[in-house]
Amino acid sequence: MDDGLVQGYARDQYAPVRAAFAENLATGVDAGASLCVTVDGETVLDLWGGPADAAGTRPWERDTIINVYSTTKTVTALVALLLADRGELDFDAPVARYWPEFAANGKAGVTVGHVMSHSAGLPAWREPMRTEDLYDWEKATTLLAAQAPEWEPGTVSGYHAFTQGYLIGEVVRRITGRSLGTVLRDELAGPLGADFHIGLPASEEPRVAELIAPPDGPPAELLETDLQRRVANNPAPPVAEVNSRAWRAAQIPAGGGTGNARSVAELHAVLANGGVARGRRFMSEAGCRRALELQVAGRDLVLGLPLRFGLGFALGDQLMPNPNTLYWGGYGGSLAVIDLDARSTFCYVPNKMAGEVADTRWLGLAMAMWEAAATV
Repeated sequence: MDDGLVQGYARDQYAPVRAAFAENLATGVDAGASLCVTVDGETVLDLWGGPADAAGTRPWERDTIINVYSTTKTVTALVALLLADRGELDFDAPVARYWPEFAANGKAGVTVGHVMSHSAGLPAWREPMRTEDLYDWEKATTLLAAQAPEWEPGTVSGYHAFTQGYLIGEVVRRITGRSLGTVLRDELAGPLGADFHIGLPASEEPRVAELIAPPDGPPAELLETDLQRRVANNPAPPVAEVNSRAWRAAQIPAGGGTGNARSVAELHAVLANGGVARGRRFMSEAGCRRALELQVAGRDLVLGLPLRFGLGFALGDQLMPNPNTLYWGGYGGSLAVIDLDARSTFCYVPNKMAGEVADTRWLGLAMAMWEAAATV
C-alpha cells in the first residue's frame, strides 16, 4: 500500500496501527520512521515513511537503515543467548573464565549474567575516554578489565550505556575467536536475511538515514550524580558523529547497530517463536526463555527508573499485556518488544530523536497493535 505518506504492508486487522503510524508522520511527531510487527513468525505489518534526512530531500525507502542506538543491545543479547544455548557460554560463570584479565581489581566473581543485566558495576569508564576511543576495541576492553566495580555486582542495576557491549563482545570474541558483529552476520543476520549490522560495510552507506538530534540534548535528570555524569559524558558522542562513516563502520555492540524495524523484528522472531525463524531452528525454546530469568530489580542507578532486568533485556511491566515480554530501546526513540506468550515482535525505528529518558512515541503504536491482535 502507498498513499504518499506511508508505504509498506499491513494486514487488514492492523489498519489501526497503520493509521496511528500515518498520524505520527502527518503531525510531525515523527519525521521518517519504520515499523514492523511479526506474529507466529509471519510479518503482519511492515511500514515506512517520511524523510530519511533532516532537510527532507530524501524519502525513507523500504531498504533504508539507520543507527538504532541502544536497541543494538537487544541484538547483542540475542547473540549471547545463542552461544549460551549451544553450551559455549554460561551466564552463571565468571566473566574471567573466558577473559582471565577481567578478574583484576576485585572482579573475579563478576558473572556474565551480571553484565547482561547491567549489574556488573562497570557502567562507565573511569579513565578519560574520547568518542574516537570507542573505535579502539583493545583500549575500551583493556580499561574495563583493569577497573574496579562501582558497587557490589549483582545487587543493583546501573545502566551500562556503552560498556555493556564491549563486555559482552569481548566474552564472545574470547569464546568464538570472532567479533560480535561477525558472529551476528554469520550465525543470525545472514541466514535470516536480516539487514542489521554491527560494523556496517562501506557498500551500504548510501542507504543510511540521518539521525535528527533532539533540540535540548540529554535530559537533566540523567546528569544529577557523579555516576550519571560519567555515563553520559565519558565519552559523549554528538549525534553528528553517530551519523558518520567512522561510527557506522566501528563495532559498538551497545549502541552502534545499523538496521531498520524490519531487521530487528525479524531477528527477534527467533526468541518470540521458541527458537525457530524462516523454517529453521536457531535455538531451543528453553534457550529463548532464559532471557526471562530475573537477574536484578529496583531503581536503576543511572536511568533513575524502576526496572527489572533479565538476561539482556528489561522484563515486561504494567504497560505490556503479557508478563513474559522482553523489551529495550535506544536513545532517540527506537524500541524492540518481544512477547513470548503472544509469539510476536514489535519494532519501531524513527530518525527524529526525542530527548526524554522514556520516549513514549511508540506507546500509541504498540497499544493499537495489541488491540488489533486481541480481535483475532
